[in-house]
Parts: sequence; structure tokens; C-alpha cells
Amino acid sequence: MADSWVNPAKRTGTDTEAEAGATGIGADLHLELSGPGGRRAALIRALREAIRSGRLAPGARLPPYRSLAADLGVARNTVADAYAELAAEGWLTPRQGSGTRVAERAEPLKARTRGPKKAPPRARGPRHDLRQGTPDASSFPRAAWLASYRRALQRAPSEAFGPGDPAGRIELREALTEYLARARGVRTKPGRIVICSGFAHALRLLFPTVLRGPLAVESYGLPFHRGLLAAAGVRTVPLALDEDGAQVGDLGGERAVLLTPAHQFPTGGPLHPSRRAAVIDWARARGGVVLEDDYDGEFRYDRKPVGAVQGLDPERVVHIGSVSKSLSPALRLGWMVLPERYVDEVLAAKGEREAWASALDQLTLADFVESGSYDRHVRRMRQRYRRRRDRLVEALAAHAPHVGVTGIAAGLHAVLRLPPGSEQSAVKAAVSQGLALDGLAEFRHPEATMAAPDGLVVGYATPSEHAYGAALEALCAALPPP
Repeated sequence: MADSWVNPAKRTGTDTEAEAGATGIGADLHLELSGPGGRRAALIRALREAIRSGRLAPGARLPPYRSLAADLGVARNTVADAYAELAAEGWLTPRQGSGTRVAERAEPLKARTRGPKKAPPRARGPRHDLRQGTPDASSFPRAAWLASYRRALQRAPSEAFGPGDPAGRIELREALTEYLARARGVRTKPGRIVICSGFAHALRLLFPTVLRGPLAVESYGLPFHRGLLAAAGVRTVPLALDEDGAQVGDLGGERAVLLTPAHQFPTGGPLHPSRRAAVIDWARARGGVVLEDDYDGEFRYDRKPVGAVQGLDPERVVHIGSVSKSLSPALRLGWMVLPERYVDEVLAAKGEREAWASALDQLTLADFVESGSYDRHVRRMRQRYRRRRDRLVEALAAHAPHVGVTGIAAGLHAVLRLPPGSEQSAVKAAVSQGLALDGLAEFRHPEATMAAPDGLVVGYATPSEHAYGAALEALCAALPPP
């Protein structure tokens, strides 16, 4: 048996490195010559397998006889005969003046007589997506992000390409310190910010190593977060909700509470000022901590900005944010603003570097924030999402005036209040319309005791601009009659 790395750039005579680079098969091709029948048969089997597996793509140019023979340690005629046989079978195509290439059809001649292979049917997804949780992916600011990436790469110190700091790049933590103070009223310093990959990652870092249950939560929230906490052995205790947000006066013996104070998820509305103050008083009296999920705090439309609860007492609040709603969940960038007593424990919990966010993405986001591109993007998207929200409200007023809509003063979704008993049928009707959305019951805590209204959670940020009108038509067609 002989193994050889075939280097197309290794040429003799008139072959050049530039010509080798145009072959399309890369710098190296591993061929294993083994099995019965001698070198010629082994070479044929190896090339055939390389084509069949996709390592040699259709149209790829193979090395000349002489080069391949020299790399493999075989006779030139052995390579020529192997190429000729594979060409006869339909695997290769000789071209005058252009060498031998992989045939555009990766099937031998015998296989072609059986007719074309049918591709397996693809599962058809929904035609319209009004699920909550994601921004309009087509609106990602590619040009501005690329400009920030180039600047960040040019300015990055050499140590940025080493192991790094588990807290995250100092450039990003400094940029966030200024931005969060200005835009969200957060009081902090770079040493109390830890970069993570998003809210779920923050929960994994906090529980159960730094904090332990039971954890008070709002009666409505993401089931994914509840499942994540349950997997960490954390029991969650639901707090009832009303028009003023979570009823924090019902807090009992818990030492931690998780809230969405700027915009309750998913029912909408900010936490009332008196309750913001009350939860801080509770944390001080109990020695507890408030986890503040600031998931879409930048997007508000019909009310004054609501600052972060963290600003009331930085030593009693863990403020958690990310760019998942403002930019893209694909970036996997978030942050925790921590009370000083938790910083070292969180850094210890962060552990192996494989869980850290990319240093280059962190440097890019730092430049994106400092250059003003982030503010410009948020303002632009705030205007776009407000227009979409208005179109949703107008469509409901015209086609389903009996359906109430709430939670629309901020955020990227709305809750449609349905007649009692109609939620499940509305979700099924949406599926028949090719529409993806969620029923309000999906977000209800299984131990919640408050009344369970029927409703739909409609995310108006997800569709692209050109698809939004059709999505609204499908939504109106799925709603129950008066």
C-alpha cells in the first residue's frame, strides 16, 4: 500500500503554479493505493472514490500524467491508462489543450442508462413566518459591519489573536460601558461586564454555580429558558402578571427573580415604577438579586424610553443583554453587567475557551458601537418596525376589529387577544394558511394560577419587507370570526 499527497502545484516542463491553482482541486489530494490488481487498478479505485465522495468536484482539473506519476511513484503509462479507463466509464473528460477534468456528471456511463436519480422530496416549511424572537434577517447592515470588521482587524493588537480574557475583549467592554449608560441608564465599569454568547449562555453561567434556586419568574416567558433552568436543577416559581407587570409583592422566600422590566415577554408593557422600586427593596431586604432580561430595550414607539432597573441598584441587579434582536442572533454576542461580588465566580464558571465569543466579532462590535453605526442601525430599524406594527394594527382594524391587540408600545411582537376558547383553532387555521406563529399558551408557566386568556403572539419583525403584506393577509384569514 502507498499513500501520497498529490500536490497540483508540483509541475514539470511548462506547468506553472498559476496553472495549478486553477485546477480547482486545492493544494493537496490524498490518494490511497491499496487492494488487489496492482498499481493501475489501485489508482483507478482511488480516483473513482475521490470523485464519488465529492473530494474531486465536477469540472476539477487533474494533474498531468507526469506530475501525478512522480508524486505517486508509479510509471507515467500507469496514470495515462487509469485516466483513459475512467474517461471511458464517464468519470473523466479529456479536453484538448486543457488537460483531463472530472466529468460534469459524477456518475459512470452504466449508471446513466438507468435514468436520472430523483432527489428526495424536501420538507416544505411555512410560507409566512410571524414567529417572535428574530429580527428581519435581510436588514442586517452588511456594509457597515464589514467596514467595522476591516477597521477592527487593522487595529487589533497581536495579543487579540491569542487565548484572550474570559471577561471578553476590553475594547468591547469599554464600548458597552459608554453605550449602556447612555442608552439604557446602566451604571457600570468595564471590569464588571462579562461577554457571553447570549441570554441562554448567561443563565448557564449563573446557574447553578453562582446562583441557586428557587428562582421566581414571570408567569409568561420563554419555555426554552424554563427548560434550561430545570436541566440545571433550578425550580422556577411563577409570579402573576397584570397591566403593571409582574406582581413582585408576591415574592416569598426566593433569593433571585428573573424579570423582563422594559417590555414583559410576551404580554407586553413595562414594569410599573412602583414595582421597580419594590423589587429593589425586596432584594436589599432579602440579600437577593434581580436578573434583568433586557432583550429588546432599544425598540420603543409610543412611550418614553424605560431605563434599566440596574440603574436603581447596580449591586442588586444582573443586567443581561445581547444583539440578537437589534442586529442578528447569528452573531452570538451578549453581555452580563454584574454586581462586583459575582464577577470572579462567573469568570470561573465560564471555563474552557471554546465557549467564549469570537474575539474578532467582539472587536467588530466595539468599532460598530463606537463609530455610531449601531445607533444609526437601531434608529433605522426602530422606524421600520414601527411601520410594520402600524400595518398590523391597521390590518386588524380593517379585517378583524373584534380582535384586540396589546403590547405594541415597544418590542418586535404583539399579542392578539382572541375570543375565549379560540386559540387552538386559530393556530391550526394559521398552519392551513402556511403561517408560522405561536399561541399565547405556549409561553405560560405550567404552575401559573392566574387566568389564561386566549391569544396569539405575532412577531412582525421576522418577514422581509416584500413578504410582510402577504403574511398579514394570511394572518387575517386565520383569525376566528366575531
